[in-house]
Amino acid sequence: MSGGTPDFDGKAYAARLSTAPGVYRMYAADDSLLYVGKAGALRKRVGSYFSNTPKAPRTLAMLAQVARMDVTVTRTEAEALLLENQLIKSLAPRYNVLLRDDKSYPYVLLTDQDWPRIAFHRGPRAVPGRYFGPYPGVTAVRETLNLMQKLFKIRNCEDSVFRNRSRPCLQYQIGRCSAPCVDLVAADEYAESVRRAGLFLDGRSDELTGELSAAMEVASAALDFEQAARLRDLIAAIRTLQARQYVDGRAADLDVLACVMQGSTACVLLLAFRDGRNLGTRTFFPKTNGEDSAEEVLGAFVSQYYAEQTPPAEIVLDRQIPDAAMIESALGVSANRKVQLKWNVRSERAGYLELARRNAEIALATEVSSRSAQTARSEAVQQLLGLPEPAKRIECFDISHTMGEATVASCVVFDASGPVRSQYRRFNITGIEPGDDYAAMRQAIERRFRRAVEDHSAEKPGVLPDVLLIDGGAGQLAQARAALADLGVDGVVLVGVAKGEERRAGHETLILDDGREVRPGAASPALQLIQQVRDEAHRFAITGHRGKRQKARMTSKLEDIAGIGPRRRASLLKHFGGLAGLKAAGADEIARVDGINAALAERIYANLHGLPMPTPGNE
Repeated sequence: MSGGTPDFDGKAYAARLSTAPGVYRMYAADDSLLYVGKAGALRKRVGSYFSNTPKAPRTLAMLAQVARMDVTVTRTEAEALLLENQLIKSLAPRYNVLLRDDKSYPYVLLTDQDWPRIAFHRGPRAVPGRYFGPYPGVTAVRETLNLMQKLFKIRNCEDSVFRNRSRPCLQYQIGRCSAPCVDLVAADEYAESVRRAGLFLDGRSDELTGELSAAMEVASAALDFEQAARLRDLIAAIRTLQARQYVDGRAADLDVLACVMQGSTACVLLLAFRDGRNLGTRTFFPKTNGEDSAEEVLGAFVSQYYAEQTPPAEIVLDRQIPDAAMIESALGVSANRKVQLKWNVRSERAGYLELARRNAEIALATEVSSRSAQTARSEAVQQLLGLPEPAKRIECFDISHTMGEATVASCVVFDASGPVRSQYRRFNITGIEPGDDYAAMRQAIERRFRRAVEDHSAEKPGVLPDVLLIDGGAGQLAQARAALADLGVDGVVLVGVAKGEERRAGHETLILDDGREVRPGAASPALQLIQQVRDEAHRFAITGHRGKRQKARMTSKLEDIAGIGPRRRASLLKHFGGLAGLKAAGADEIARVDGINAALAERIYANLHGLPMPTPGNE
């Protein structure tokens, strides 16, 4: 059965396509994007949609809407995989399964410095160095860092602390650091420890133990029995770890993936092994957009997840996925080594699959229960506020400051599934009287909604909230109402959330848009949802306020010192790695910074430590 609108001939379009790999996009008559897919051969793949072979009802519904298509030819299947992932992430097509993950993945970072440090890292890879991971969770990273310090004694202290120590810290005393900060280890010896740590983190522990064994024999032959004993103990520790963690009798580098579904709600569980070490599990709940095939969901997960993360040598799946051969080939090219997808496995791997599947079922049951509770709370809010349907988008504003200092407004967003952290916003409030919460609220509301008005995007779904919560009483609510009126924004239900007696949770008063005040009580599901959103706005505002206040205080401490301008301030903070490092330094160390003489160094030291300020001289 062919598909598409009467004006679009899918068979004729497919016949004109190249047999090269690439990405195809399907559009509806209103030019909205329906679907993005990859293909090892575009003509064959696109043509399969418009053939007479049986198709799922969901696919038929999608094809019936297709008004036009675009394709992008790529040089390789790996490029097609990457491009498909980029387009799905940026455009969120209506019929694609979307891998949603609000948290960035944790890594182990080995910095690129004269004396490298090993550290936990999450977020953009802006720090020069080698990144090992991603790990399924924070616990796995912490355990790895703990192991690295025990085995290789690499520092984990901040650079500002490292530069300003005069004696070894506790980590040295308990045998977890070689104290490079006070030159208790030679540079070449420390560099060798870093290199060996890199081998271990790369999963090359067999190569490492062979190298260490050879070095131990050399040390013994040279009668350096102390060094030989250290190497012997290191080899024993690594082999003990391997003996505990081996899979199938050898060190394994693999991920185990299981997908379970309830209706169109899906859970994918990842169980990761690196160099035979079990790094634990991580659960994902993709947005299925109505897809009810576990094979399709798992295939979309593999494509999207490993397009951004380096795949292991082996990926064990609980079922065969579409386009497995193409995905396997593309992942191998991107990893620059062979990558295998397996689904019919036995022995230990079958046991790991069963473990992953069981845990996925438990996680899905918990998620479904949580979503049911969230739906019940959303329906209760609908009833309480008299909405025609449950709110698809709720926003909440909160103001945070300390006696008027560093005022910050937060805006958090919740949809039917819960918080949408990628759309949270903070506003640094300026140009108002310190402590004027009303003016701060009005400025934040104006800045949030002005863009929607100026961009003429108020009619786009999700741009404007159905319900706007204001953390505060009638005064804050009035400011929000006036700001929206000035901008010509209507159709948004405003609710003030005033604190209860003695600030007790569950006793809040809700001030409705028509002036009525209601107290639903702690048992109200509607109030529980409103509290959840309000508390998240409060947390997000306080976090931003504290960061802004700390930055302002760090800057102002130096700005208060005569003779310190922007250039000298930047030099000091860069040299010592921040105010903490500068404060830990003595006047003599401060005077070594370019542009800082002894008299100015004394004044800086006195200011930072609350001592009487020396009389300014000529700098």
